[in-house]
Amino acid sequence: MIYLQIILSALICLLIIYFFNKTTIFNKSRFPHQNFVSINPVLPIGGYFIIIFYLVINFKDFNLSSIYLLSIFLIGALSDLKKFNSPKYRFIAQSIIVVLFIIHFDVKIVSTRIDFFDQIIENYIFSIIFVSFCFLILINGTNFIDGLNGLVLFYYLFIVVILKFFGPNLILYKNDLFFKNILIILSFLLILNVLNKIYLGDGGSYLIGFLFAYYLIGIYEKNPSVSPFYIILLLWYPCFENLFSILRKFKFKKSAAEADTKHFHQLLFYFFSKKINTKNKLIINNFTSIIINLFNLIIFIIGTKFITKTNIQIFLIFSNLMIYLYIYYMLFKYRYKKIK
Repeated sequence: MIYLQIILSALICLLIIYFFNKTTIFNKSRFPHQNFVSINPVLPIGGYFIIIFYLVINFKDFNLSSIYLLSIFLIGALSDLKKFNSPKYRFIAQSIIVVLFIIHFDVKIVSTRIDFFDQIIENYIFSIIFVSFCFLILINGTNFIDGLNGLVLFYYLFIVVILKFFGPNLILYKNDLFFKNILIILSFLLILNVLNKIYLGDGGSYLIGFLFAYYLIGIYEKNPSVSPFYIILLLWYPCFENLFSILRKFKFKKSAAEADTKHFHQLLFYFFSKKINTKNKLIINNFTSIIINLFNLIIFIIGTKFITKTNIQIFLIFSNLMIYLYIYYMLFKYRYKKIK
Protein backbone atom coordinates (compact mmCIF):
# COMPACT_ATOMS: atom_id res chain seq x y z
CA MET A 1 0.00 0.00 0.00
CA ILE A 2 2.75 2.42 0.96
CA TYR A 3 4.48 1.97 -2.41
CA LEU A 4 1.25 2.74 -4.27
CA GLN A 5 0.89 5.90 -2.18
CA ILE A 6 4.45 6.95 -3.02
CA ILE A 7 3.90 6.31 -6.75
CA LEU A 8 0.63 8.26 -6.64
CA SER A 9 2.35 11.13 -4.85
CA ALA A 10 5.16 11.20 -7.41
CA LEU A 11 2.70 11.26 -10.31
CA ILE A 12 0.75 14.12 -8.73
CA CYS A 13 4.00 16.03 -8.24
CA LEU A 14 5.00 15.59 -11.90
CA LEU A 15 1.55 16.84 -12.93
CA ILE A 16 2.07 19.88 -10.72
CA ILE A 17 5.33 20.67 -12.54
CA TYR A 18 3.50 20.42 -15.86
CA PHE A 19 0.63 22.59 -14.59
CA PHE A 20 2.84 25.37 -13.20
CA ASN A 21 4.96 25.40 -16.35
CA LYS A 22 1.80 25.95 -18.41
CA THR A 23 0.41 28.74 -16.23
CA THR A 24 1.57 32.21 -15.23
CA ILE A 25 0.88 31.78 -11.50
CA PHE A 26 4.55 32.38 -10.76
CA ASN A 27 4.72 34.88 -13.61
CA LYS A 28 7.90 33.21 -14.87
CA SER A 29 9.82 35.89 -13.02
CA ARG A 30 13.39 35.34 -12.00
CA PHE A 31 13.91 34.47 -8.37
CA PRO A 32 17.17 35.49 -6.64
CA HIS A 33 18.05 31.81 -6.24
CA GLN A 34 18.21 31.34 -9.99
CA ASN A 35 21.03 33.81 -10.53
CA PHE A 36 23.26 31.04 -9.20
CA VAL A 37 21.71 28.27 -11.25
CA SER A 38 20.79 29.07 -14.85
CA ILE A 39 19.17 31.62 -17.09
CA ASN A 40 15.91 29.67 -17.15
CA PRO A 41 13.13 30.25 -14.63
CA VAL A 42 12.82 27.48 -12.03
CA LEU A 43 9.66 26.85 -10.09
CA PRO A 44 9.80 27.23 -6.25
CA ILE A 45 7.37 24.38 -5.65
CA GLY A 46 9.29 21.88 -3.53
CA GLY A 47 6.97 22.58 -0.60
CA TYR A 48 3.94 21.48 -2.62
CA PHE A 49 5.63 18.12 -3.16
CA ILE A 50 6.35 17.62 0.55
CA ILE A 51 2.75 18.47 1.45
CA ILE A 52 1.36 16.13 -1.21
CA PHE A 53 3.56 13.22 -0.07
CA TYR A 54 2.62 13.88 3.54
CA LEU A 55 -1.13 14.10 2.89
CA VAL A 56 -1.29 11.09 0.56
CA ILE A 57 0.77 8.86 2.86
CA ASN A 58 -1.03 10.06 6.02
CA PHE A 59 -4.52 10.65 4.62
CA LYS A 60 -6.07 8.35 7.26
CA ASP A 61 -4.29 10.17 10.08
CA PHE A 62 -5.01 13.78 9.18
CA ASN A 63 -5.00 15.65 12.48
CA LEU A 64 -4.07 18.93 14.12
CA SER A 65 -0.35 18.44 13.44
CA SER A 66 -1.24 18.39 9.72
CA ILE A 67 -2.95 21.77 10.15
CA TYR A 68 0.24 23.24 11.64
CA LEU A 69 2.30 21.85 8.77
CA LEU A 70 -0.11 23.29 6.21
CA SER A 71 -0.02 26.64 8.00
CA ILE A 72 3.77 26.92 8.03
CA PHE A 73 3.82 25.87 4.37
CA LEU A 74 1.17 28.44 3.48
CA ILE A 75 3.32 31.29 4.84
CA GLY A 76 6.17 30.25 2.55
CA ALA A 77 3.94 29.48 -0.42
CA LEU A 78 2.37 32.96 -0.27
CA SER A 79 5.86 34.43 -0.10
CA ASP A 80 6.86 32.47 -3.22
CA LEU A 81 3.77 33.83 -4.96
CA LYS A 82 4.79 37.38 -3.93
CA LYS A 83 1.58 37.68 -1.89
CA PHE A 84 3.25 37.87 1.52
CA ASN A 85 6.36 39.96 0.97
CA SER A 86 7.00 41.42 4.42
CA PRO A 87 9.75 39.42 6.23
CA LYS A 88 8.64 40.97 9.53
CA TYR A 89 5.05 39.79 9.20
CA ARG A 90 6.15 36.38 7.92
CA PHE A 91 8.32 36.01 11.01
CA ILE A 92 5.42 37.02 13.26
CA ALA A 93 3.16 34.47 11.53
CA GLN A 94 5.83 31.77 11.90
CA SER A 95 6.23 32.63 15.58
CA ILE A 96 2.50 32.35 16.29
CA ILE A 97 2.26 28.94 14.60
CA VAL A 98 5.42 27.64 16.31
CA VAL A 99 4.35 28.79 19.79
CA LEU A 100 0.86 27.27 19.39
CA PHE A 101 2.39 24.03 18.13
CA ILE A 102 4.84 23.83 21.06
CA ILE A 103 2.10 24.50 23.60
CA HIS A 104 -0.37 22.08 22.01
CA PHE A 105 2.11 19.17 21.70
CA ASP A 106 4.07 20.08 24.84
CA VAL A 107 7.40 20.14 22.98
CA LYS A 108 10.27 20.50 25.46
CA ILE A 109 14.03 20.37 25.63
CA VAL A 110 14.47 18.82 29.06
CA SER A 111 18.22 19.27 29.38
CA THR A 112 21.03 21.13 27.63
CA ARG A 113 23.64 19.77 30.06
CA ILE A 114 24.35 23.35 31.10
CA ASP A 115 23.16 23.43 34.70
CA PHE A 116 22.29 27.10 35.11
CA PHE A 117 20.49 27.19 31.75
CA ASP A 118 18.56 24.02 32.56
CA GLN A 119 17.30 25.73 35.71
CA ILE A 120 16.06 28.65 33.59
CA ILE A 121 14.15 26.49 31.09
CA GLU A 122 12.46 24.59 33.89
CA ASN A 123 10.20 27.63 33.92
CA TYR A 124 7.32 26.94 31.51
CA ILE A 125 7.43 30.37 29.83
CA PHE A 126 11.19 30.35 29.32
CA SER A 127 10.95 26.79 28.01
CA ILE A 128 8.45 27.89 25.35
CA ILE A 129 10.64 30.86 24.41
CA PHE A 130 13.76 28.70 24.11
CA VAL A 131 12.13 25.93 22.07
CA SER A 132 10.45 28.53 19.84
CA PHE A 133 13.84 30.13 19.25
CA CYS A 134 15.25 26.73 18.20
CA PHE A 135 12.38 26.17 15.76
CA LEU A 136 12.54 29.65 14.26
CA ILE A 137 16.30 29.74 13.81
CA LEU A 138 16.21 26.40 11.98
CA ILE A 139 13.17 27.29 9.84
CA ASN A 140 14.75 30.54 8.65
CA GLY A 141 18.29 29.15 8.54
CA THR A 142 17.09 26.41 6.20
CA ASN A 143 15.57 29.10 4.01
CA PHE A 144 18.86 31.04 4.03
CA ILE A 145 20.86 28.10 2.67
CA ASP A 146 18.29 27.27 -0.01
CA GLY A 147 20.35 29.18 -2.56
CA LEU A 148 21.92 26.37 -4.55
CA ASN A 149 20.41 23.24 -6.04
CA GLY A 150 20.88 20.29 -3.72
CA LEU A 151 22.32 22.27 -0.81
CA VAL A 152 19.37 21.89 1.58
CA LEU A 153 18.23 18.50 0.32
CA PHE A 154 21.68 16.86 0.43
CA TYR A 155 22.19 18.31 3.91
CA TYR A 156 19.00 16.90 5.43
CA LEU A 157 19.26 13.67 3.45
CA PHE A 158 22.67 13.08 5.03
CA ILE A 159 21.18 13.71 8.48
CA VAL A 160 18.47 11.09 7.86
CA VAL A 161 21.02 8.56 6.55
CA ILE A 162 23.34 9.17 9.52
CA LEU A 163 20.53 8.75 12.06
CA LYS A 164 18.97 5.74 10.34
CA PHE A 165 22.06 3.74 9.44
CA PHE A 166 24.93 5.01 11.59
CA GLY A 167 23.26 6.00 14.86
CA PRO A 168 24.15 3.49 17.60
CA ASN A 169 20.78 1.83 18.29
CA LEU A 170 18.93 5.14 18.39
CA ILE A 171 15.24 5.08 19.21
CA LEU A 172 13.93 7.05 16.25
CA TYR A 173 11.15 9.48 17.05
CA LYS A 174 7.75 8.45 15.64
CA ASN A 175 8.69 5.22 13.86
CA ASP A 176 10.98 3.59 11.35
CA LEU A 177 8.47 4.08 8.53
CA PHE A 178 8.57 7.86 9.01
CA PHE A 179 12.29 7.94 8.28
CA LYS A 180 11.88 5.71 5.25
CA ASN A 181 9.22 8.09 3.92
CA ILE A 182 11.42 11.12 4.57
CA LEU A 183 14.30 9.38 2.79
CA ILE A 184 12.11 8.73 -0.26
CA ILE A 185 10.63 12.25 -0.34
CA LEU A 186 14.00 14.00 0.00
CA SER A 187 15.59 11.72 -2.63
CA PHE A 188 12.77 12.40 -5.10
CA LEU A 189 13.01 16.13 -4.54
CA LEU A 190 16.80 16.03 -4.80
CA ILE A 191 16.68 14.43 -8.26
CA LEU A 192 14.32 17.12 -9.57
CA ASN A 193 16.31 19.83 -7.81
CA VAL A 194 19.76 18.95 -9.18
CA LEU A 195 18.22 18.60 -12.65
CA ASN A 196 17.03 22.21 -12.20
CA LYS A 197 13.34 21.37 -12.59
CA ILE A 198 12.27 22.76 -9.21
CA TYR A 199 13.68 24.22 -6.04
CA LEU A 200 12.28 24.29 -2.53
CA GLY A 201 11.25 27.92 -2.32
CA ASP A 202 10.16 29.46 0.97
CA GLY A 203 7.30 26.97 1.33
CA GLY A 204 9.60 23.96 1.05
CA SER A 205 12.45 25.30 3.19
CA TYR A 206 10.06 26.41 5.96
CA LEU A 207 8.48 22.95 5.98
CA ILE A 208 11.77 21.06 6.14
CA GLY A 209 13.12 23.32 8.89
CA PHE A 210 9.91 22.90 10.91
CA LEU A 211 9.81 19.11 10.51
CA PHE A 212 13.44 18.54 11.42
CA ALA A 213 13.29 20.87 14.42
CA TYR A 214 10.39 18.82 15.79
CA TYR A 215 11.74 15.36 15.04
CA LEU A 216 15.32 15.98 16.16
CA ILE A 217 14.09 17.40 19.46
CA GLY A 218 11.96 14.24 19.69
CA ILE A 219 14.97 11.99 19.01
CA TYR A 220 16.90 13.68 21.81
CA GLU A 221 13.92 13.23 24.13
CA LYS A 222 13.76 9.50 23.32
CA ASN A 223 17.53 9.04 23.68
CA PRO A 224 18.64 10.89 26.84
CA SER A 225 22.15 9.43 26.63
CA VAL A 226 22.74 11.38 23.41
CA SER A 227 24.50 14.68 23.93
CA PRO A 228 22.23 17.66 23.10
CA PHE A 229 25.28 19.18 21.41
CA TYR A 230 25.17 16.31 18.91
CA ILE A 231 21.79 17.63 17.73
CA ILE A 232 23.34 21.12 17.51
CA LEU A 233 26.21 19.63 15.49
CA LEU A 234 23.77 18.09 13.01
CA LEU A 235 22.02 21.44 12.56
CA TRP A 236 24.98 23.78 12.94
CA TYR A 237 25.16 24.97 9.31
CA PRO A 238 21.64 26.41 8.75
CA CYS A 239 21.51 27.73 12.32
CA PHE A 240 24.90 29.43 12.20
CA GLU A 241 24.29 30.74 8.69
CA ASN A 242 21.16 32.42 10.03
CA LEU A 243 22.87 34.00 13.06
CA PHE A 244 25.98 34.98 11.11
CA SER A 245 23.89 36.59 8.36
CA ILE A 246 22.07 38.73 10.94
CA LEU A 247 25.37 39.84 12.50
CA ARG A 248 26.91 40.52 9.08
CA LYS A 249 24.00 42.67 7.99
CA PHE A 250 24.11 44.52 11.30
CA LYS A 251 27.79 45.30 10.70
CA PHE A 252 27.00 46.67 7.23
CA LYS A 253 24.01 48.59 8.66
CA LYS A 254 21.44 46.63 6.69
CA SER A 255 18.15 45.16 7.77
CA ALA A 256 18.37 41.54 8.90
CA ALA A 257 15.47 40.81 6.55
CA GLU A 258 17.16 42.36 3.51
CA ALA A 259 18.39 39.81 0.96
CA ASP A 260 22.02 39.92 -0.10
CA THR A 261 24.57 37.84 -2.04
CA LYS A 262 27.11 37.42 0.73
CA HIS A 263 26.06 34.02 2.04
CA PHE A 264 28.81 31.41 2.33
CA HIS A 265 27.45 29.24 -0.49
CA GLN A 266 27.18 32.26 -2.81
CA LEU A 267 30.78 33.28 -2.20
CA LEU A 268 31.98 29.71 -2.70
CA PHE A 269 29.94 29.46 -5.90
CA TYR A 270 31.61 32.65 -7.17
CA PHE A 271 35.05 31.24 -6.34
CA PHE A 272 34.40 27.99 -8.22
CA SER A 273 32.86 29.87 -11.16
CA LYS A 274 36.21 31.62 -11.61
CA LYS A 275 38.33 28.51 -11.09
CA ILE A 276 36.36 25.86 -13.00
CA ASN A 277 36.62 26.11 -16.77
CA THR A 278 32.96 25.89 -17.71
CA LYS A 279 30.16 28.33 -18.45
CA ASN A 280 27.52 25.87 -17.29
CA LYS A 281 26.23 27.38 -14.04
CA LEU A 282 24.35 24.22 -13.16
CA ILE A 283 27.57 22.16 -13.02
CA ILE A 284 29.24 24.72 -10.75
CA ASN A 285 26.08 24.95 -8.68
CA ASN A 286 25.84 21.23 -8.03
CA PHE A 287 29.59 20.94 -7.43
CA THR A 288 29.46 23.70 -4.80
CA SER A 289 26.57 21.96 -3.01
CA ILE A 290 28.41 18.64 -3.02
CA ILE A 291 31.63 20.15 -1.60
CA ILE A 292 29.78 21.88 1.27
CA ASN A 293 27.77 18.80 2.12
CA LEU A 294 30.69 16.36 1.91
CA PHE A 295 32.44 18.45 4.55
CA ASN A 296 29.31 18.31 6.71
CA LEU A 297 28.93 14.57 6.15
CA ILE A 298 32.46 13.95 7.43
CA ILE A 299 31.71 16.03 10.53
CA PHE A 300 28.40 14.16 11.05
CA ILE A 301 30.15 10.77 10.88
CA ILE A 302 32.81 11.84 13.38
CA GLY A 303 30.18 13.31 15.69
CA THR A 304 28.09 10.13 15.51
CA LYS A 305 31.08 8.06 16.66
CA PHE A 306 31.08 10.13 19.87
CA ILE A 307 27.35 10.71 20.11
CA THR A 308 27.24 10.73 23.93
CA LYS A 309 30.41 12.79 24.48
CA THR A 310 29.44 16.41 25.06
CA ASN A 311 33.03 17.70 25.19
CA ILE A 312 33.85 16.21 21.79
CA GLN A 313 30.61 17.57 20.29
CA ILE A 314 31.45 21.07 21.57
CA PHE A 315 34.96 20.76 20.12
CA LEU A 316 33.56 19.73 16.73
CA ILE A 317 31.05 22.59 16.72
CA PHE A 318 33.74 25.11 17.68
CA SER A 319 36.10 23.71 15.01
CA ASN A 320 33.35 23.99 12.40
CA LEU A 321 32.72 27.62 13.28
CA MET A 322 36.42 28.50 13.09
CA ILE A 323 36.82 26.75 9.73
CA TYR A 324 33.65 28.43 8.44
CA LEU A 325 34.78 31.89 9.52
CA TYR A 326 38.28 31.49 8.10
CA ILE A 327 37.07 30.22 4.71
CA TYR A 328 34.33 32.85 4.64
CA TYR A 329 36.91 35.58 5.28
CA MET A 330 39.14 34.31 2.44
CA LEU A 331 36.20 33.96 0.03
CA PHE A 332 34.91 37.42 0.94
CA LYS A 333 38.36 38.93 0.28
CA TYR A 334 38.54 37.10 -3.06
CA ARG A 335 35.05 38.20 -4.12
CA TYR A 336 35.41 41.86 -3.17
CA LYS A 337 39.16 42.36 -3.54
CA LYS A 338 38.68 44.92 -6.32
CA ILE A 339 36.12 46.91 -4.41
CA LYS A 340 37.58 49.84 -2.50
